[in-house]
Amino acid sequence: MKKICEDIKKAFEGKIFGRILGGLVIAIIILLIFSAGITVGFHKASFGRVWGENYERNFGMMPNRQMFGRDNFPNAGGAVGKIIKIELPTIIVQDKNNIEKVVLIKENTSIQKAKENIAVNDLKIDDFIVVIGNPNEQGQVEAKLIRIMPLDISIPPLSVPARKR
Repeated sequence: MKKICEDIKKAFEGKIFGRILGGLVIAIIILLIFSAGITVGFHKASFGRVWGENYERNFGMMPNRQMFGRDNFPNAGGAVGKIIKIELPTIIVQDKNNIEKVVLIKENTSIQKAKENIAVNDLKIDDFIVVIGNPNEQGQVEAKLIRIMPLDISIPPLSVPARKR
């Protein structure tokens, strides 16, 4: 019995065991990173699908209209643009690509202008804002933070090169 215990102890102290253990740790880390990528991609695609299904209802647009360019999904985690409509508790923000997003303002939403917190009633049409939040099942962005920016800092739309046929 003593010899078996010593053999087991030697096996755990050997270089081969350390390499096997290191390889297993690296494999687990790779699997966790891969799983996180799948989860993020799934949520981004789900938001794009839900947002597209609710587009007509949210904005009263014509059905069967292409909403996205090639493989483009809207930013699921927020919005950057100017306020074009206010119907509390929601506002509609038009972003740099003229995509309109419905932003849901909740009781715990923080609204800031410069360094001071302001009330939701201080938001005005044509205010340029940055919204950080999470998508919901209706294709809206549930705002956690809304920051009013002093100037229109929008970035021009990215040009997508045409595909060769």
